[in-house]
Amino acid sequence: MNNAQSVLVFGATGQQGGSVARALLHRGWRVRALVRDPFSAGDAALAARGAELVVGTFEDRAAMRSAMAGVDGVFSVQPSSPGGTVTDEQEVRYGITIADLAVECGVKHLVYSSGSAAGETPTGVAHYDTKAEIERHIRRLPLAATIVRPATFMELLVMPGFGLDEGHFHFFMLPEGRMQVLAVEDIGHLVAAVFAAPARFAGKTFEIASDSVTGRQLEALFSAAAGRPIPYSRFSDEVLAASPFLHKLTGLVDDGRLAGHADLDAMRQLHPQLHTFAGWLSGPGRPAFERALTSGANWAFNR
Repeated sequence: MNNAQSVLVFGATGQQGGSVARALLHRGWRVRALVRDPFSAGDAALAARGAELVVGTFEDRAAMRSAMAGVDGVFSVQPSSPGGTVTDEQEVRYGITIADLAVECGVKHLVYSSGSAAGETPTGVAHYDTKAEIERHIRRLPLAATIVRPATFMELLVMPGFGLDEGHFHFFMLPEGRMQVLAVEDIGHLVAAVFAAPARFAGKTFEIASDSVTGRQLEALFSAAAGRPIPYSRFSDEVLAASPFLHKLTGLVDDGRLAGHADLDAMRQLHPQLHTFAGWLSGPGRPAFERALTSGANWAFNR
């Protein structure tokens, strides 16, 4: 695929889709986006960057087919998160519908964004098992497709609710345990590299990440950024016992499925300017980190 070709980006005003749309537009690609409200601030900003907006929703199959007509590539990502706005059944249906329409419309290359812990073995966590179901459907289709599995977002680590406002930080891994992380902005550059080489990546499934950090490294980086000690510890046994969702995710980190296995050297070949967590924290992540130092929140860890 070259810069004269076009890509339909789903979720183009969200984190992943927005990153992909910006990266493709920056490279001179033609981007089409399915949007709910073309007059919203986010959609208007996307249009100002040069994207073509098509009005529709994930529930509107006809609008999705119309948006897909004539494009060369499709980036597929669906709304999904703990406490999110869609059910697990809706997420699966949206992902399957997009893939089926890509076949109907003769799309040359579909890139589907899954999750790092998704795979053949069920996790018991709907957030990942829904994506594994969509992956299985895509592989059965006569379609050139690439499945990327993003690591845990760097942005998640500086959201309120992990203790930074109380002077400490809790997360999933043990203090010496390692976990891969991904800057949302890097997603777009990595996906753009995949679209640029369909012959190389069609039929492939692989994890994507920007960097790898331990709990101790997070402690040092957060402490330096805050100018005061921010000790790190895993979620307490009491917290894990009270939250089945957190307990399952911690188990996935311990058994390696959520710790991340992306080839970071290969990632840097695709995008040499990948963020390190240290660089991200001192740059684009700094405002969110400062907010997290002063505002607490209770996450809806309930799935």
